[in-house]
Amino acid sequence: MTTKTVKAGLAITLFLLGTSAFAQQTKTVDAGVTTVQLSSTFVGALTSLKVTPGTVSPTHIYNGTADFPIVGGAIDLDTAEGNILHSGGLTLTAGGITVTLQSFIIDTTGSAPVITGLVSAQGKLVGRLPLFDLAVPSGITPLKPQYGFFLCLNGIPVTLDPAAAAALNAVYDVTAFTGGLSIGTANVNAYLQVQRWFF
Repeated sequence: MTTKTVKAGLAITLFLLGTSAFAQQTKTVDAGVTTVQLSSTFVGALTSLKVTPGTVSPTHIYNGTADFPIVGGAIDLDTAEGNILHSGGLTLTAGGITVTLQSFIIDTTGSAPVITGLVSAQGKLVGRLPLFDLAVPSGITPLKPQYGFFLCLNGIPVTLDPAAAAALNAVYDVTAFTGGLSIGTANVNAYLQVQRWFF
């Protein structure tokens, strides 16, 4: 093995090590669950409008808490920027009209954290829209997963996004839905992919 080959091999190794150290701050999200304790304000608003809430499997609502399984995503531990993908969803039915909100994504890559979802009305897909705004506490970065792989973020206020409020008002021909309406409090419990080395 020539000296040139050794130097080239050493340079490649150092580059890969440096790249690995940088890249490992962005973690793949494998699984988990986001739960939302629905606020009495939101439940009261639905009741007053005679809107019946339901769920999209595998979501359940138990004792006022809705769960949404986490199915993927990625998040930067230094900045908390990323996407967390969920299965399940919610349905809202009133006056013979059903709106389905599903496949939620927690998106923290923009100017403000938001939950987007696929929206359909009467079975017709409208598109992916911003649905809920998140008030992520300051000072949470860098994120520090427990045991190196379990990320737990609790007590995050969730409110109705103005765009979603306008869409719901239009569908149901009401004016009761307003941006900033308290939806509840979210707890995110995500399992991060553990890096594996193969030789």
